[in-house]
Amino acid sequence: MALLSPLATEIAIPACALVGIVFSLVQWLLVSRVKLTPEPRAPSSSSPGSNSNKNGYGEYLIEEEDGVNDHSVVAKCAEIQSAISEGATSFLFTEYQYVGVFMVAFAVLIFLFLGSVESFSTQSQPCTYDPSKLCKPALATAVFSTVSFLLGGFTSVVSGFLGMKIATYANARTTLEARKGVGKAFITAFRSGAVMGFLLAANGLLVLYIAINLFKLYYGDDWEGLFEAITGYGLGGSSMALFGRVGGGIYTKAADVGADLVGKVERNIPEDDPRNPAVIADNVGDNVGDIAGMGSDLFGSYAESSCAALVVASISSFGIDHDFTAMCYPLLISSMGILVCLITTLFATDFFEIKVVEEIEPALKKQLIISTILMTVGIAIVSWIALPSSFTIYNFGSQKVVKNWQLFLCVGVGLWAGLIIGFVTEYYTSNAYRTGAATNVIFGLALGYKSVIIPIFAIAISIFVSFSFAAMYGIAVAALGMLSTIATGLAIDAYGPISDNAGGIAEMAGMSHRIRERTDALDAAGNTTAAIGKGFAIGSAALVSLALFGAFVSRAAISTVDVLTPKVFIGLIVGAMLPYWFSAMTMKSVGSAALKMVEEVRRQFNTIPGLMEGLAKPDYATCVKISTDASLKEMIPPGALVMLTPLIVGIFFGVETLSGVLAGSLVSGVQIAISASNTGGAWDNAKKYIEAGASEHARTLGPKGSEPHKAAVIGDTIGDPLKDTSGPSLNILIKLMAVESLVFAPFFATHGGLLFKIF
Repeated sequence: MALLSPLATEIAIPACALVGIVFSLVQWLLVSRVKLTPEPRAPSSSSPGSNSNKNGYGEYLIEEEDGVNDHSVVAKCAEIQSAISEGATSFLFTEYQYVGVFMVAFAVLIFLFLGSVESFSTQSQPCTYDPSKLCKPALATAVFSTVSFLLGGFTSVVSGFLGMKIATYANARTTLEARKGVGKAFITAFRSGAVMGFLLAANGLLVLYIAINLFKLYYGDDWEGLFEAITGYGLGGSSMALFGRVGGGIYTKAADVGADLVGKVERNIPEDDPRNPAVIADNVGDNVGDIAGMGSDLFGSYAESSCAALVVASISSFGIDHDFTAMCYPLLISSMGILVCLITTLFATDFFEIKVVEEIEPALKKQLIISTILMTVGIAIVSWIALPSSFTIYNFGSQKVVKNWQLFLCVGVGLWAGLIIGFVTEYYTSNAYRTGAATNVIFGLALGYKSVIIPIFAIAISIFVSFSFAAMYGIAVAALGMLSTIATGLAIDAYGPISDNAGGIAEMAGMSHRIRERTDALDAAGNTTAAIGKGFAIGSAALVSLALFGAFVSRAAISTVDVLTPKVFIGLIVGAMLPYWFSAMTMKSVGSAALKMVEEVRRQFNTIPGLMEGLAKPDYATCVKISTDASLKEMIPPGALVMLTPLIVGIFFGVETLSGVLAGSLVSGVQIAISASNTGGAWDNAKKYIEAGASEHARTLGPKGSEPHKAAVIGDTIGDPLKDTSGPSLNILIKLMAVESLVFAPFFATHGGLLFKIF
């Protein structure tokens, strides 16, 4: 038996989740100390007792020189912030209305399909994996899967929404802090990111844990049925994430591309210039796409890897012997992750202080390294206290004997592979310099393709190691290992868009050039680390969907997936095509939405007298409306493609073909996702490199508006939908199809394959 008693486990998991929630509230309180109302006090009375006593002595000098209590600037920041916040909130509410309708419809589908497996009988049935025992009826699985689907969807939506609220709350505060120095601004942006990271990690864990305990009241000892019903949680989380990612991605890029093409290339005005009508929509987009979308996405990965691990564990010795502590191993890893990330966050905000711009990026990277090292120790502790020294894991029909140190290695290899993928991604997208437009595009494409090599090897090695040790369970916990430091990963990720917004607000409020330089430095570091976050999301998606694939194959009672049978091969080749089809849809959506935006921005520049001279205000609201309408209309076809494919294939072609489709989409989706994200990231940074003009080479390429700069802007514009719409949404495609197949597996196994039955 494990050292940790079931009672201790029952207490430890929710306790860690609550610690995470409390910590995020404390961070939020610290951020809210920055006031958005002009303070009528004398600038020199910077009270030494306040939070600023670290460097309180010289502070009032800077403040007076930049006119900190300049009422108009503070008021303007507050005004811009509320415009961004309103835009983001109204978009998300509209999106959630659409998605709510879909959720209800899909919930009904789940109930009908799974209930019909035993034709809605309420009799207990022999268990799938051990026919000698009796299990709860399929109807129960239908009801509880539907409930957990709705729970997962709800949690995902709440995570995204809260993240967006925090980000729009913090962006102007970061701008105001930038007047006091880059260190202050960094801490504000990072703390706000941490609020989101910890809320999400803790909520995901807590809701899942409560759901398991409530379902247990009905299921009792039938753990196999219990954890099969829990898989709906992952499906709900990811289907919301899909719409959040695609809808948000189309929104943000339509605004961004529209603002860039007309503003920078045609009119030669700087980025985030208040004269540009699309500028508010662009800043709203950062919040709905990068923050709300990313939050839902990582929450989905987290929920699915937990579900995959729990499903496999329930038919292994943990489930058969009803060893509750060992069964909760995946949840205990996540709990440990919250504590580790909490300590890691303090390194960035409290133990060390950033004084110069050069320290920003290393500080963010150190977060990843520190959390990975501490988490390795954490995993060792959890594996030692929560697992018996030897146990068996279900491996396609047989039980495989596994030792607890082997499971520690599985989680560890996932954790370190995540770090490697993150840093490789960062390496390929950091300020790469390029020359003319065509060569810039060619180099960028080549770079994106090249950046696939090392991450794929890292994923391959972690799959081999974890599968050799602990079969499909090993892969599921490796994915969890990669996501165990999710709170820190999300904090770093959310930090990017917050700094980006802060820079935009500084430009729009007409602050001095020095402040804009500080926010730009924060933003550049954020761009690099956002690439790391995307690397994590894609790497974990690959492992998660493989684990779910394994669970699906076990559940659908397929003994082997043979590529040489025509049924499987047609699935394989069609599955490999799906990411291309999906990318085509999302890219085209961004293109058509951006076109509408470009026309509107041009119209305003041409028809509003005095707009270029800065005498008249542009009509921001129309641009926000264009982005909102376009993204809501355009997110439905790609979403339908992903959600309907498994259903159509499963019903008409059966489980063998579906297993081919899942394998194909996984293999091709990962490659496209990594290369798309990195190509876009490299082009974006090539543009930033020229704009910053930090090195001799960058200055020879010219100031803003030179030919190389215009070439870089074009590259960046092409790369935008790649790195922020298609790339990140693909990892959801991979996971979502796998988890959906797993949830519907009982139905497909009983009633699927209609076409092959007819012939």
